[in-house]
Amino acid sequence: MIQKRIAIINDVSSFGRCSTAVILPIVSHLGIQGCPLPTALFSNHTGYDSFFRLDFTRFMRSYMDEWHKLGLLFDGIMTGFLGSEHQIDICRDFISEFSKPQTLAIIDPVMGDNGRIYSTYTPRMCKAMKRLIKDAHIITPNLTEACFLTETDYRPGGWHQQELTDMIYRLRDMGANQIVITGIRMGTNFIGNAIMDAEGIVTFQRQQIIERIRSGTGDVFASVLGADAVNGVPFEESVRRASRFVRSSLLASEKFDNQTPRDGICFEVALAKLKKA
Repeated sequence: MIQKRIAIINDVSSFGRCSTAVILPIVSHLGIQGCPLPTALFSNHTGYDSFFRLDFTRFMRSYMDEWHKLGLLFDGIMTGFLGSEHQIDICRDFISEFSKPQTLAIIDPVMGDNGRIYSTYTPRMCKAMKRLIKDAHIITPNLTEACFLTETDYRPGGWHQQELTDMIYRLRDMGANQIVITGIRMGTNFIGNAIMDAEGIVTFQRQQIIERIRSGTGDVFASVLGADAVNGVPFEESVRRASRFVRSSLLASEKFDNQTPRDGICFEVALAKLKKA
């Protein structure tokens, strides 16, 4: 028996529960060896008033060179926060160079939220992200990112299923064949996902809203999805598992008096509920 591996191309934020600090323990818990390739090092994520940052771009190729010497190939390749157009191009090279025929590329296009693109994202980076998506098997945009990628006018709510279906098919035309659009308001009390599986079937899931927003929920969600994909879990089932785990982790977070929303989601205390499918 051979243990499966996922390469995690993302930033490392040492405090605040996001990116690699979230993804690595979750994929490990689900039986996958996680191998981080940092894009940047942060003392804590950028939602705090102050932080230290080291851009890791000039070291990424050196990492890759050493991994080539080891003959490493991966069953899954996950990308998250990318700080420049150059890093996006490095990710495309990585997928080309470290993939086996059955390797799955899981792209989380971390571009924006709440109708706005992040200040670090330039128009050139947005175009480069569309190029990266061509190499993806699975993409996990939130509603804001899905709108920007498809050049659809954003609105926070009031979406009809047909509108979301049309958007998800436009995303499929960009390259990925399994897609989930997250963070869609469905009525007053629910938030949900629009999902397309490998057969092109579109479905919708929803659950009750937990109003307090915490950092890192997208990373927790993508972690479960990436590990499940490599483990062969059906996509719609995996989206449901990921959503339930995020909800359990959010509810657990509310029990701690010393955990502010920007301190992230307390997924650690909910891990026991997340079983390998």
